[in-house]
Amino acid sequence: MGSRMSEGAATVMFVKRTYRYVDGARVEGTWQHIFIRNGDTYFLTDMAIYADGTVDCWGLTDLDGLRRHLETGWVATEIPQGARASASDLVDWNFDEPEFFVSAQGLLGETADKIDELNGRPDSSVRCLMAVDTFLDDPTESNRTAAREAYLAIPEHLRMFALGDMDSKDWPLATLVTAVGQRRAGYDDRVVTAEMHAHTEKYFRDRERLRASLPVAPPDGPVTAASPTVQLPMAHFHEDRLADPGRHILQIDYPAPIEYDGRTYPTVEHAYWAMSTSDPEARERIRTATRTHDARTLAADAPRRDGWPVARLAVMADLNRAKYTQHPDLAETLLGTGDARIMLAGTFSGYWYGHGSNWVGRLLEVVRSELVVARWRDD
Repeated sequence: MGSRMSEGAATVMFVKRTYRYVDGARVEGTWQHIFIRNGDTYFLTDMAIYADGTVDCWGLTDLDGLRRHLETGWVATEIPQGARASASDLVDWNFDEPEFFVSAQGLLGETADKIDELNGRPDSSVRCLMAVDTFLDDPTESNRTAAREAYLAIPEHLRMFALGDMDSKDWPLATLVTAVGQRRAGYDDRVVTAEMHAHTEKYFRDRERLRASLPVAPPDGPVTAASPTVQLPMAHFHEDRLADPGRHILQIDYPAPIEYDGRTYPTVEHAYWAMSTSDPEARERIRTATRTHDARTLAADAPRRDGWPVARLAVMADLNRAKYTQHPDLAETLLGTGDARIMLAGTFSGYWYGHGSNWVGRLLEVVRSELVVARWRDD
């Protein structure tokens, strides 16, 4: 049996997140530090890497463009001693015996890995572990060669992290994928012996036993959603419900009257804006406005309640609870999203929608969870 190292293997979780918008759609990204040579100065800056394969290193390009930038030295992975460097508006300095740990090829490979990670695809390390699994299940020399090629395809500075074992680093991989009598692949050029193979095979057997003894997922469920993200653009509703609005009922301006605070409001958005003002007369005008646009415009001219920026989150949560508890058919649509992340577009500020903090979507996920618990209580 193979070690099943790649089962459930997650790509490296980057904590450096960014994004950009393309035609109104959010494109996820990450970033890393690089040096850009402009004239005689090397500038320390951030290179953004996006899920669509775009790379921003003082200008948008792609992997081929990054390769050309590395070849010309615009993106620098080697800097001569004494060269001038700058972290713009922060500090300038001159290099004294600079030592780089990432080669041009390594930076290019790591960037490709990050694009794979952003798209939920196996990166070079995971692909290597998959090839090793295949070899351990069927230890032929052709499978060993394939595993060796996959190992060498990992950017050199990242190979030590592939196994997630910083005591052993990557020596077990380098040894396993090298045939007896050959020099160890990409590691220390030591000739591999049968004894080294036996030691390595024991390492992977022990590793498999350890992995088998660990839980495959957190006790309370998976870390990431199983259902695909629900991402809805803005929809324009008439006074009456649409014949087949689908998941657009999740929008807060969808016409679903709710009882709240002793009054009936045409939509969640009407109620939200009415609750935002301290003027009772303005509140009533907002409540009876024909369109949500009119309600929003009326609210803009009305005085805000004291503490509204703090209270608004709880108000929006209450209003969405009212909507889905008072309309069981709409609750079924919300429950039908499973455990998906909900991202909506709308005319509020970025505080509420998917191009910002996405609080509307996050509150809908909370209400969805509460609906599930309510069903438990009814059983």
